[in-house]
Amino acid sequence: MTFRTKLFPALAIVAAVGFAQAPAAQDSPDIDTVLATVNGTDITLGHMIALRASLPAQYGQLPPEILFNGILDQLIQQTLLMQSFEGEVSKRSALVLENERRAILATEVIEKVMQGALTDADIQAAYEERYASAGQETEYKAAHILVETEETARDLIAQLEGGADFATLARENSTGPSGPNGGDLGWFGPGVMVESFFNAVASLEPGQVSEPVQTQFGWHVIKLNETRLTETPPLEEVRAEIEETLQQEKFDAHVDTLTDQATIERSDASGIAPETINNLDLLEN
Repeated sequence: MTFRTKLFPALAIVAAVGFAQAPAAQDSPDIDTVLATVNGTDITLGHMIALRASLPAQYGQLPPEILFNGILDQLIQQTLLMQSFEGEVSKRSALVLENERRAILATEVIEKVMQGALTDADIQAAYEERYASAGQETEYKAAHILVETEETARDLIAQLEGGADFATLARENSTGPSGPNGGDLGWFGPGVMVESFFNAVASLEPGQVSEPVQTQFGWHVIKLNETRLTETPPLEEVRAEIEETLQQEKFDAHVDTLTDQATIERSDASGIAPETINNLDLLEN
């Protein structure tokens, strides 16, 4: 079990180990403020804040004083144990430390790349490109009856031409999941349905019923109920989405630049079974 999962094993007796009182609140706390010294090694407010940031969310339910004292106690214990370490660091620990350092430094670079604030002009330009100038798109509200054979589909069309109710026939005959709901598929636009189905819908006028349409699911009898044009969302409604997309593009461009400038050589891994990455025994000294 790791230190993190064992954090605060005895908060009820934190006061008994000599760290019961958190310092008085300061208007401008200094992360270099020393809160404990263990055999000459300082533990600062910055160390505590960094550890607190890595804890699971449930620790936020603890009273602030208990959390403060528990973190300080934990760091003191870890320092004592670190100072008592003898011998060489295990291969597994050394690799974990390398990966942690790699990840932390990579995160710092990401934060610096993302720090460049997006201007209103950037956001407005992206909005106009992706939404305002995209034009309106037709959406369709349709229902269908899914059956196994073309013959059955044509029989249903004949019944509809004779005045039968579409929703009733769908509930009685459709093998699709929308059958119990009268075949209703709700609103959809391009790219949602399989191509042959969508093309058949798009060729209909509201109120019309299609000829039998075959897809990989079977034979469909389709009724188009309504059409509508999509509305362009206001900028503020999609602003967060645009900002996220632009930031991601900014990050991707930075990584692409680094990749283009780097010399990257991948070794032949064809002789290594992919499952090998699950073999923790290889990390044992």
